[in-house]
Amino acid sequence: MEVTEANLSDVDAAGALWERCGLARPSSDPGEDFRRCVGSPNAAVLIGRLDGVLVATVMVGFDGHRAWVYFLAIEPTFRRQGLAKTMMSAAEQWARARGAPRLNLMVRESNAAALSLYEELGMERQPVLVIGKALN
Repeated sequence: MEVTEANLSDVDAAGALWERCGLARPSSDPGEDFRRCVGSPNAAVLIGRLDGVLVATVMVGFDGHRAWVYFLAIEPTFRRQGLAKTMMSAAEQWARARGAPRLNLMVRESNAAALSLYEELGMERQPVLVIGKALN
């Protein structure tokens, strides 16, 4: 799989993948999230292609304190082939290249498969509660 940084021409394919993977939420527009990220100097959407077809994504950003991962998505028919590990490795490399000392992500407690994957990759559950507020 070839992993590169996405550009704006990848918005529709990435958004469709996020929909198929159940990552899109009614409270946010995946295309808008994608465009905001691709247009930021402190973030990127990394995409994985097999034979020219987008089959994986991971969004990564660095706020100066921690790097954060979002939208790790693998085309359902290509799961369990190591693509998620490849994408997370690319996200880690992106973060390290910017001097990020830590890499964090948020995952729903009910998503046992994702929790298992992240723990297999050496990530640990943190005793932190995430709170938030919609600004729109």
